[in-house]
Amino acid sequence: MEYRIEDLAHHSGATVRTIRAYQDRGLLPRPERRGRANVYGDAHLARLRQIADLLDRGYTLASIKELLEAWDAGRGLGGVLGLAAEVDGPWTDEKADRITRAELDAAFGGTPDEAAVADAVSLGVLEPVPGRPDEFLVPSPQELSVAVELYAAGVPLSAISGHLRELRGQVEHIASRFLEFTTEHVFARYLGHHPPTEADAAEAASLVRKLRPLAQQSVDAELARAMRLFATRHLRQHLETGGSAPVAEGPQNVALPASTMQAVQALVGDANAAAFIAAAAEREVQARTLDALVAIPNTDGQIAQMPPTA
Repeated sequence: MEYRIEDLAHHSGATVRTIRAYQDRGLLPRPERRGRANVYGDAHLARLRQIADLLDRGYTLASIKELLEAWDAGRGLGGVLGLAAEVDGPWTDEKADRITRAELDAAFGGTPDEAAVADAVSLGVLEPVPGRPDEFLVPSPQELSVAVELYAAGVPLSAISGHLRELRGQVEHIASRFLEFTTEHVFARYLGHHPPTEADAAEAASLVRKLRPLAQQSVDAELARAMRLFATRHLRQHLETGGSAPVAEGPQNVALPASTMQAVQALVGDANAAAFIAAAAEREVQARTLDALVAIPNTDGQIAQMPPTA
């Protein structure tokens, strides 16, 4: 097929001005000159679609130019595009769903709440469906289901939204650290040169597939451990105080000597240092409580003596 620039713009979705700008930047080959007319071919159309796809994936025009030059030099883009597709792919098996406004209102008590709906849209829990004002896309039905259950248990919608915002910030930090960790120790050897070779990009894409579930598995395991630890402690505190939160007295932050922190970090690592210190302090408190109980006089007025332990 042969195209005039207007026809090429129509078939590619780009504007005439954009096509000329790509030519000026070296992203698009110059057209063939036929008399007084410029003629474009299928290769130009394919290149414009590749540029649009890479832009959608978040690449800059400068990086796209490097990739296309590598491709033109015979290094290929298949592996790079495969890696990009793997990273851009879904990171969960959960499928998006839709919900009508009537169903949404019914799930949250039956009373319309415009402010709560606007808040959910701003958080991305709900996404408006173009042309259907009474229908929403639900990217994560599980997330919406959690909100419904919390509301039914008596948690206000404003509190649910606030908790989600706080949780999201913490989870995004975890995701960022996981990516930094895997990039440093796994992907650096494949992506150290730019653009990566076809083989390296393909192998990196395969590793993404293998490592994809590890992030969620590690978070699930650590969340279960933390919930078990803190839920037990939280319940015990409420039982001991009759349901009221204990009043903390005295300083809440204690500065430890640098040498102590370094020793703890060397023993259990940076990530576990705080939990180790908390556990050690709790064990010390329990030990002193036992010592105090042993020292209470018995009915004969004598101090109880415990037999030595093995």
